[in-house]
Amino acid sequence: MMAFVVTVTAFAQKKEMRSDSNLETITLGGGCFWCVEAIYENLDGVTSVVSGFSGGNITKPDYENVSTGTTGAAEVVQITYDKTKTNLDEILKVFFTVHDPTTLNRQGADIGTQYRSVIFYRNNKQKEIAENIIRSLNKAKVYDKPVVTSLEPFRKFYKAEDYHQDYYAKNKNKQYCELVIQPKLEKFEKVFKDRLKKKNK
Repeated sequence: MMAFVVTVTAFAQKKEMRSDSNLETITLGGGCFWCVEAIYENLDGVTSVVSGFSGGNITKPDYENVSTGTTGAAEVVQITYDKTKTNLDEILKVFFTVHDPTTLNRQGADIGTQYRSVIFYRNNKQKEIAENIIRSLNKAKVYDKPVVTSLEPFRKFYKAEDYHQDYYAKNKNKQYCELVIQPKLEKFEKVFKDRLKKKNK
């Protein structure tokens, strides 16, 4: 009986390892993290979206000090996705569709380095994919101006305060959500309508 339990346990562990091997994480900054988070939470294949901060020169940044624009940290979302259901190419195509990657340190009325368009890559493969997409966008002149999205090596992610998590879902009736987040979400749902999670189809 003991041998059977050990065998079953070992099988479950191997199955879990195989499942984890299908997961990959990328960290993106595209202005206010409330907007970016709301969008990726609806993309099929995405298993986790967490709002937080990356980059900069301080340890354990929080919303208050990052908002000063003096820390070098950016508002970001850390996205974990299942590679059997989506891929980095699609993740980045969504990214470049739902924010303006041509405005330096700015998204709409949000101004400062904390709102910069940035991709924090974890390995050379992620960097290469991002570079190729940016090169293609510029070559095709998809935007009136060149893409200024920065590519920075990932070092550390700091989760934002709890009230920032799932912000749109919890505050849909607030003015910022209605005027800023909702139009971006609607654009995403229109362009990627076949890629929405089943509950939203």
